[in-house]
Amino acid sequence: MAVQVQLPDGSVAGPADAKMRLVAKDKIALLHLASGQAGLLGEDYVEGRLDVQGSMRDLMRLATSILPASPIDTGHGNWFTGLARHAVSVWRHSTERDAKQIQFHYDLSDDFYALWLDPRRVYSCAYFRTPDMTVAQAQEAKLDHICRKLALKSGERFLDIGAGWGGLLLWAAENYGVDATGITLSKNQHAHVNRLIEEKGLSGRVRMTLLDYRALDESQPYDKIASVGMFEHVGRAQLGAYFSKLRRLLRPGGLIMNHGITAGGVYNAEVGAGMGQFIEKYIFPGGELTHISNELARISDAGLEDVDVENLRPHYARTLWAWSDALEARLDEARQFLKGEQGAKSLRAYRIYLAGCAMGFEQGWIALHQVLLQHKATGRGDELDYPADLTYPWRREYIYR
Repeated sequence: MAVQVQLPDGSVAGPADAKMRLVAKDKIALLHLASGQAGLLGEDYVEGRLDVQGSMRDLMRLATSILPASPIDTGHGNWFTGLARHAVSVWRHSTERDAKQIQFHYDLSDDFYALWLDPRRVYSCAYFRTPDMTVAQAQEAKLDHICRKLALKSGERFLDIGAGWGGLLLWAAENYGVDATGITLSKNQHAHVNRLIEEKGLSGRVRMTLLDYRALDESQPYDKIASVGMFEHVGRAQLGAYFSKLRRLLRPGGLIMNHGITAGGVYNAEVGAGMGQFIEKYIFPGGELTHISNELARISDAGLEDVDVENLRPHYARTLWAWSDALEARLDEARQFLKGEQGAKSLRAYRIYLAGCAMGFEQGWIALHQVLLQHKATGRGDELDYPADLTYPWRREYIYR
């Protein structure tokens, strides 16, 4: 792909008809460009040291071509960095810090998110049941995919941890008749979902609470639990306690769906080349990823059994490109909601974040796993005979009926 670069002194290198034009406003941006530090280049763009003229899709193609090595390999650490990361993970995930970190991201502007999300504002990986689905159709397919996997039934007590703008919570209540409880740490999302509950006349059996998952009451276990897009905010050092909490919240024989982003590499704690630091600084402070193998180990340690594991990595790539394209088409409107210098920085950060994550999922640097869980086996011999007190039938066809 042809690229033109304008240097800080105004001189130009590259063809005049290039599809992508980069304007370096100081030498720092040039240094980052020469060294292939994609995350630092993103920071240069956000902070105004680099201007980008061209599409986000072309920019991501350029980014993959200048990386000096795999971001998974460069994200490796040693025993000391592993110890340090554990200590940092413990420190950064107190109840107070988690609330502030969630509000930093999700309370940016409801109107801004509404510009590029689907009408239900489902802010997680869609499920393209057929290749020609729109992102709105694929989000509904994802909501139903989760409900089917959980085998939701009318009257069951359903808990949605990190319920967002209420997409799954309301879908499960309206289409499956469950008694639904959702929790969030976002004040904007809490207010939005409670308005929807009132408008839809669901106040009798749907509720949304501003609450940390660690404070959930365990005295009345739930039949089914979903955690979608929340696992990434827990922190690697807290995963054992997180899954133990989910186990205590679940009745024996019930099911948990944990849907979350996982690391592409077994040992790396984040995507390298500065991309993990970019997301930490501008998008998801406190966000931490782990490989699916480590997730499954923590699940087992917590007394849970994984009964179904599905990788939706390419589905998230397509979801993110749909979001990115939608935002790119409405940049002028986005500027009306994100005002001032800080708003302009936030918009530039989200442009890089959405396209960059789409690229990351396409490249396999990150993945998305749905893991279906239940309490560990107790030695009974009737599990294949559809016993009334066990939900999972040990046969997959029930999901697709």
